[in-house]
Amino acid sequence: MINVADMAGGVAFALQMTPRARRDAIEGEYQGALKLRVTAAPVDGRANEAVRRLLAGRLKVPISAVRILSGETGRNKRVQVAGITCQQVMALLE
Repeated sequence: MINVADMAGGVAFALQMTPRARRDAIEGEYQGALKLRVTAAPVDGRANEAVRRLLAGRLKVPISAVRILSGETGRNKRVQVAGITCQQVMALLE
């Protein structure tokens, strides 16, 4: 199960990202984090931008609502999404 924390105006959670995948996708849960795959390469922040766009699209929020709190240069990240609830994050697993 994904560990989702309520924050002022939104939620924060961990994610595990795989760059250079065949397609952009949310793969489910992996060791307490949301597992994502993005086609972008981890160069010049392109993979991070792809993560933000994927999450914003699936959660139906603007890209500006998705912020990477930590792990910008690694595969394991902590993100904050403004304007959503824990239930909306859990619905991504369905």
